[in-house]
Amino acid sequence: LEVESPNVNTSHYKFTVKDDKAIFYGLGAVKGVGEGAIEGIIRSREQDGPFKDLFDFCQRIDLKKANRRALEALIRAGALDDLGPAPAPGPTVSPGEKRDARSAPEGHAPGMARVNRATLMATLDTAVQMAEQRHKDAAAGQNDMFALMEPEQSATGTFIDTPDWDDEIRLNGEKETPGLYLTGHPIDRYEAELAGIISHRICDLNPSGDQTIIVAGLVVAMRTMNTRRGDRMAFVTLDDRSGRLELAVFADTYQHYRDLLVKDRLVVVEGEVSVDDYSGGIKMSARKVYDIDNARESFAKRLVLTLNQGQAVNGFVQDLAQVLAPFREGRCAVRVEYRRPDARAQLTLGPDWRVRPTDELLRRITELAGEDSVRIEY
Repeated sequence: LEVESPNVNTSHYKFTVKDDKAIFYGLGAVKGVGEGAIEGIIRSREQDGPFKDLFDFCQRIDLKKANRRALEALIRAGALDDLGPAPAPGPTVSPGEKRDARSAPEGHAPGMARVNRATLMATLDTAVQMAEQRHKDAAAGQNDMFALMEPEQSATGTFIDTPDWDDEIRLNGEKETPGLYLTGHPIDRYEAELAGIISHRICDLNPSGDQTIIVAGLVVAMRTMNTRRGDRMAFVTLDDRSGRLELAVFADTYQHYRDLLVKDRLVVVEGEVSVDDYSGGIKMSARKVYDIDNARESFAKRLVLTLNQGQAVNGFVQDLAQVLAPFREGRCAVRVEYRRPDARAQLTLGPDWRVRPTDELLRRITELAGEDSVRIEY
């Protein structure tokens, strides 16, 4: 069964099943949203039809029951994804530019291009203020400009376009509200890169004897216990989407790597795999544990920056030096590949410019040189 994200236009309070093929996540499972608020949302939808956009939604619900905190939780959970503007075709919209809600196509549905939740969050104050003003005017019996408009136009406003959240922020929002990663997995963004580091996916593991195995996964559970000598050790459950693996981290190893063994953190582990006599499955004994930054530095051969003729403009070398400088004194070599129609060249920077290839460095290089300009070779 496929699990569908919570959705104010389709979900009920509890989980529901559709055609024995999909489970709709219940709105009642979204942390931070009260039962009264959810009942009001469902009642409005059943009486007046699906919500058209964020402005229509805020106008039709009881904002005293669904307060700002609850609305933010619904956005982070993905429950309002249907209510934002569709990704605009054509030129990219600049951050902060407003987009009319009518630009969203009618019937925008789950499974289409993902709506920018950051834009929904940035527009929330405006939508709430419009709704509150309409409620006040209606209570006062005022005949303002909104009252003269057609019902389907009455909630129309403008969305404030904002750079989308990165995968980490989006997935963390889902984990903290519905409690599950629903639109991806934290390992997804590193999957291609991890292929150059790991020796096996969890689903492919077999007892390894004395052979060292390298796997990567998300820490989804952990328990600690005292050994007979009074030292602490841990049993950690890793998940790499292909399967789960129990990892035994004995006292000396646990003492050395305990700061990395945190729930919901992605780690790379070296160790040996054996048969679990109790469960009949497999288990792994850890010898080394890395976070993604440490794994890159330990296993990477080089960081490669690819530039074309249009990117290497005046001042670029100085800008690149400023980006690299805070990450120097690492172990990873840097190679620049320059391309133009009639020639290509490669330059490996000197030992003084070896770097620590952290996520932050890769982000800064991408901002400077553009998407797909940097890669790690293993």
